[in-house]
Amino acid sequence: MIRLKEEANRCLLCKNPRCKSKCPINTPIPEVIQLFKEDKIQEAGELLFNNNPLSVVCALVCPHENQCKGNCIRGIKEEPIEFYDIENYISTKFLDSDETNPVKLDKDRIAVIGAGPAGITIAFILASKGYRITIFESKDKIGGVLRYGIPDFRLPKDILDKIQHKLVQMGVKIRPNTRVGPVITIDKLFEDGYKAIFIGTGVWNPKTLNIKGETLGHVHYAIDYLKSPQVYELGKSVCVIGAGNVAMDAARTAKRNGVDQVSILYRKGFEDMTATKAEIEDAKKDGIIFELFKAPTEITDEGVKYIETQKIVNDEGKAETVFVETSEGFYPCDSVIIAVSQAPRNIIVSNNKGLKTGKSGLLIADESGHTTRQGVFSAGDVVTGAKTVVEAVNHAKIVAQAIDDYCIKAHKKQGI
Repeated sequence: MIRLKEEANRCLLCKNPRCKSKCPINTPIPEVIQLFKEDKIQEAGELLFNNNPLSVVCALVCPHENQCKGNCIRGIKEEPIEFYDIENYISTKFLDSDETNPVKLDKDRIAVIGAGPAGITIAFILASKGYRITIFESKDKIGGVLRYGIPDFRLPKDILDKIQHKLVQMGVKIRPNTRVGPVITIDKLFEDGYKAIFIGTGVWNPKTLNIKGETLGHVHYAIDYLKSPQVYELGKSVCVIGAGNVAMDAARTAKRNGVDQVSILYRKGFEDMTATKAEIEDAKKDGIIFELFKAPTEITDEGVKYIETQKIVNDEGKAETVFVETSEGFYPCDSVIIAVSQAPRNIIVSNNKGLKTGKSGLLIADESGHTTRQGVFSAGDVVTGAKTVVEAVNHAKIVAQAIDDYCIKAHKKQGI
């Protein structure tokens, strides 16, 4: 607490704060810090929660180096303000407070399919407006990628339990282990009186490398591995193929689960990795080995065949990565984890009429979340592809307003 107060006192409380403008959800950072300095923790917590219902999560998992921290004026000549630590403290206190103002749930019934970041955000916002919300979650607990895709050392799961408690306090109904699609259909939901339906089912199908050997018994996909890493027997050495945050999470998780040697195989260099610098540095601290400029060509029982690559400047003056001829190599390992992004499963789309997807399988929706079927909305990764948590929350806020507008207009047409 003392360190956080010292950090808050270093803040310049800028009139035109770059930290706020560079935050995808425009977190009112100076206002929150001022309230924190005045010991108005509950008020600061409400401000954060009303702006971002998953503030407590974003404080831990956001790429701060590209947002608030990376754009702090203090950071030009000295260390930037670590606002996210202050945010986490305030938001945790708010979740623990149990001070939830009761709301009369007397508006329309809304179905939320999927309890990931977007679905949770929609539920919080619309419940606070008086809508009767039912969340349909295919797994046993809420959280989606937050629970089943981000390891505990980055996001403690008791936070998600607190979020669920807050949802229940607000009158949200949760149906776990319930898949919407073949049995509970979109038609059935409308028949049962749901005025609008929100789809936020995320992206759970791993994308493949399309190389020989991906079906072998010692090969796993990161999105599957991270759901329950303790059930996997990986051996003494693991090769992770990919260089995003999911790859770093898988590699660090394997290391923490007893694998002696964990290596990341990547076809480019550090500067091309999609993982944040913080995630890469944390992986290095955990002893992860980086094997760069190696493009996998085949997976065998003994390891990964690859061809070396190099970065060159093409005729147009742009840098590109190309294969190096006659540079085939072999990287031995006991297990392989593939982490090259994910795609939607589309169980809902394939079992219900009126919903369309694009070439990549992502659900088609406009900026306000309207899908190709009236009354059905969508946001988050199932629409945009894998993005950050804060981007999903920000998109969901826009869609929540669109759902509210849709219900209001529907009543006006009916003369209610």
